[in-house]
This record gives sequence, C-alpha cells and structure tokens, in this order.
Amino acid sequence: MSSIEKKSLNQPDEGRSVENGQVDLVRLGGGATFTRLTLYPGWQWSQSVKPLVKTHSCQVHHVGTVASGQLHVEHEDGSSTDMGPGDAYVIEPGHDAWVVGSEPFVGYEFDSQAAQSYAQT
Repeated sequence: MSSIEKKSLNQPDEGRSVENGQVDLVRLGGGATFTRLTLYPGWQWSQSVKPLVKTHSCQVHHVGTVASGQLHVEHEDGSSTDMGPGDAYVIEPGHDAWVVGSEPFVGYEFDSQAAQSYAQT
C-alpha cells in the first residue's frame, strides 16, 4: 500500500439513493470510509430512510461536519439542535432529522462503521 492514498467523492466507490437524498462513499486503506450526505428539501430520516432500514429511529452513530444547508436533529432523549455550515457534530443512535429551509444539506462524515450501514437495505 502506498503511504498516500486519495479518492474523490465525486467518483465514489458506492452511491446510495434515498428519497430526496444521495449518500456517496469512498473507501480508503486501513478501513477508513468517508461519506458525503446530500439531502434535499423535503428529506426527513423517518420518511426517507426508515422505510428502508425498518428501525424506529436512526440507529447510526454519526461524526461529521456541515458544508452547506441546515439540518434539524431530534434525539429520543429529548435533546435537539439545528446544524449549519462549519458545524462539527456527533449524533448518537436514536434520532430523527430533517432538512430545514430551501437549500440542500451537504455533510461529510468520518465514522467508518456508520458509513458501512447508513441507508443500506
């Protein structure tokens, strides 16, 4: 393996379409997987992903940063927040989320385990 490895999310190893969204993944050496989430106005986890994965709430641990757009997240524990450009985030399993406003949400995630299972049937 080379000591430098590079791939582009513009040419992902895998793309997953969900209602009102796209999930693009690249896999690099050492088990690292990087994900770009592009979620359009009208996207909501409980409407767009829940029918695919058949869980009550999102059970994925997310670690990432927001490039553009706004996302509202509500956790089963009662906490909630809005995220926007420049925000770094950790979202624990047990949540719903939706795009706020008219701009697509673009987020980059860095949790390899989460990327492997997100929006996968």
